[in-house]
Amino acid sequence: ILKMISTAGKWKGMARPSLSSSLDSMLPGISRQVLSVSMEPKYQCQQCKEVLRKPFQAQCGHRFCVFCFKELTSSGPIPCEACRAEGIFEEQLSMLNITEAFPDNAARREIDSLPAKCPNEGCSWTGTLKDYEGQHEGRCEFERVTCEACQVLILLSDRDRHNERECEARTLNCKYCKVSFNFKDIKAHDEICQKFPMQCKDCGKKKIPREKFQEHSKSCAKSKSACQFREIGCRAVVDNGKQHEHEQASITEHLRLMLAVLSAVRLRADGAGEWQEDSGLGLYRGPEDAPPPAARAAAANHGERGPSVQQKMTALENIACVLNREVERTALTLEALTRQHRLDQEKIESLSTKVRQLERTLTMRDLKLAESEQSLRELQFCTYDGMFIWKISDFSHRRQDALAGRSPALFSPAFYSSKYGYKMCLRLYMNGDGTGRNTHLSLFFVVMRGKYDALLKWPFGQKVTLMLLDQNNREHIIDAFRPDTSSTSFQRPISEMNISLCIKASAKYRKCERK
Repeated sequence: ILKMISTAGKWKGMARPSLSSSLDSMLPGISRQVLSVSMEPKYQCQQCKEVLRKPFQAQCGHRFCVFCFKELTSSGPIPCEACRAEGIFEEQLSMLNITEAFPDNAARREIDSLPAKCPNEGCSWTGTLKDYEGQHEGRCEFERVTCEACQVLILLSDRDRHNERECEARTLNCKYCKVSFNFKDIKAHDEICQKFPMQCKDCGKKKIPREKFQEHSKSCAKSKSACQFREIGCRAVVDNGKQHEHEQASITEHLRLMLAVLSAVRLRADGAGEWQEDSGLGLYRGPEDAPPPAARAAAANHGERGPSVQQKMTALENIACVLNREVERTALTLEALTRQHRLDQEKIESLSTKVRQLERTLTMRDLKLAESEQSLRELQFCTYDGMFIWKISDFSHRRQDALAGRSPALFSPAFYSSKYGYKMCLRLYMNGDGTGRNTHLSLFFVVMRGKYDALLKWPFGQKVTLMLLDQNNREHIIDAFRPDTSSTSFQRPISEMNISLCIKASAKYRKCERK
């Protein structure tokens, strides 16, 4: 256990506003059109070039909106471009760092008191910029906003009505199949919706889902269909419920048509044992079935008079018409499916964009959470009375890491001489450093850059006492010193921490010497 006692006077003063309480704005600067007077350059954000909203002042003196400053420093400290443009860039002071900036409340009060007017056409509101930001901004009924869906400019007061009734790109849910689609694509969806209600023109039945309409057409008693003997020349089209009656009443006609087809087939046969095909009917004739010449001549004369060729042509024409109708129906369905596919792709792209936006938002919140956790850890171990006890857990394992060179040095949490006093910390080399390597523990006393350094007396001149505590409470190792005010180790820090002063203790804790 290492114990450090530093005696210092307590400084009383006003507390500086914390960064976390000032980093709550999610908007860039206020439009300069809001001002009723011309804008002075000192009220302009160096990033967005608009009126400062919750101004922050960097250590170089330039002012930024808190939103713009967070965006600039989200990846860490960066050089100030305003300093470069003005030719006053300095390596130490012209770096934009969130930990070095502070809320410029004086500038904010001046900006809040500036006269303002509403820039929206038709609105007569006037007041101060503070009133505009707190009471009128984002609430004006004459403000024109962009619809997120169709990108049309609308009045803020009409946004709800537009989203519900007028927006061409608003999302609707099909009341039949519950699929989501844009309003402008409602007709295309109705053409392919499998749950869309249809009406049978033959029987008049309504609300038949499209997916079951074809089945209904086949079973509908009043739906008309061609006779099953159409392939051989029957042109009758009758109701489904009267097909059986038609077949019974037309037996003679059907047999006559069949006889004509068979006769024509046999007449065209050349030679014995040939397969003959006609309209889907395959007939085989063997040598023993060959008719006498007189019968063939009679059949030929009958075939010339018969309507078999015309019947087959009519059947083929009917088949071609059916196929054409199927092709047209398939083309319409394909076109509707293509439109639906395009809509689905646009929806997928929109969802992908939203996912990327959510990922960026999540990353920003993770960074804020990490900063909050770091601040919480510092507050948990920080002291403000000039006394700090540093207990090092798992000492043996950490010493082995130091001997192996994996983790040669440890830093203690920061602590203060008083609430508004000097900021300090300790650095420990468990295997020694420099001439004390492998023989001593090297303990460094470090003066760090604090928030209130401008209010303190420099160089640091307080007496410092260090103790290496024997946990058996028998023999403690104590050393004390007063700082050398000419040493750079005790001047006001210009970086995160000064060069440290080291005390070495032997591994057996038997002697203590100054380094």
